[in-house]
Amino acid sequence: MHGRPPGTGHYEVAMREDEGMVVMAAKEGSGKGRHGNDAGWRARASGALIRGVLGIPGLNRVHPWLREDKTDARWLPINADIQIPGDAPMPLMLLERFIEEASHRVIIDYCGCRKGWHCEDYPVEIGCLMMGESALEIKKFPGREVGAEEARGHARRAVEAGLVPIVGKVRADNYIFDVKDRSRMLTVCFCCECCCVTRFTRYVPLKRLEPLQPRLEGISMQVTESCTGCGKCARHCYIQAIQVVDKKVVIGDYCRACGRCAGACPEGAIEMRIDDPDFLDKTYDRIRSYVKYD
Repeated sequence: MHGRPPGTGHYEVAMREDEGMVVMAAKEGSGKGRHGNDAGWRARASGALIRGVLGIPGLNRVHPWLREDKTDARWLPINADIQIPGDAPMPLMLLERFIEEASHRVIIDYCGCRKGWHCEDYPVEIGCLMMGESALEIKKFPGREVGAEEARGHARRAVEAGLVPIVGKVRADNYIFDVKDRSRMLTVCFCCECCCVTRFTRYVPLKRLEPLQPRLEGISMQVTESCTGCGKCARHCYIQAIQVVDKKVVIGDYCRACGRCAGACPEGAIEMRIDDPDFLDKTYDRIRSYVKYD
């Protein structure tokens, strides 16, 4: 195992002033795991600090990263065995639709999260896919504009590598990529469970998290009797929403239905299903209400 990475820009922040208000960014002691030795006290201290600040009444009305009208992003599970009604499309078809409709498509040359945390399990060279007019204004990270075919190939390679896309309007990305927020940039991040900055959302109070990172429309997760309580799914849960209780997995309210747990389970004991046949159109309409990318 390797040590913690050195300072990695906006991925290692205590507190500072930006846009006239306090900006939280993510410095975590992640405990034992891919990113270093036991630093549990740092994780607890960081978590307590972030929870405390994010729990300040009214903060979500003034801080742009927490405003409900500025962010809406959700996971598109890559699991092939999702139970879907009738001839409803798979969730990844939503990404295909966005790629086809986008006025501009920019592939970032590498993933800042995996590079900053020296990821050992997933390819660093697969970066975000940013779409829309404002994607052309990205300054902080190198990237290139591509056509729809190359963008689809990039997404396909990401999924084949086991990376799960999160799609939507993300206000924090305007800061990360140094782009003025005009609601004209659609984010598609291809995320791993070990390095992605989304893992810090485990510290966000649930009532603040729900509107910013909702689950896919109509999706549900169920643990079946096949569960042996091995805990492998919990180790793959980026948001720490899973516990093993009495030798059986319990999925908590923080679950964002990314599907990683179902893919990791050696017994196939976690089932994903989508009961709403119109889930794709509803998700598409909601994201379009936040961002113009075509």
